[in-house]
Amino acid sequence: MGYVNVATTLQQAMSENNSLQVFVASGFYDLDTSYFATKYTVNHLDLDPGLRDHITLAYYDAGHQMYTHLPSLKKLKSDVADFFGKY
Repeated sequence: MGYVNVATTLQQAMSENNSLQVFVASGFYDLDTSYFATKYTVNHLDLDPGLRDHITLAYYDAGHQMYTHLPSLKKLKSDVADFFGKY
């Protein structure tokens, strides 16, 4: 068994649809999906440089279920609303 890796799928989807925008929410204390691993993966996607700004990373003072931490839930709601408001 191993880890699920969707980096290749994400890179392919973004390359084929250059209008695709991606929002990634990461908890600083997430032991399942480390925000460092997410940041590393995003930084190492083989993307056209013009597509790099199509990925929005947001960080929260919580774990994997950041919506169970009220301050993080409020920030997540605001960040997602801002993200969708741009498009």
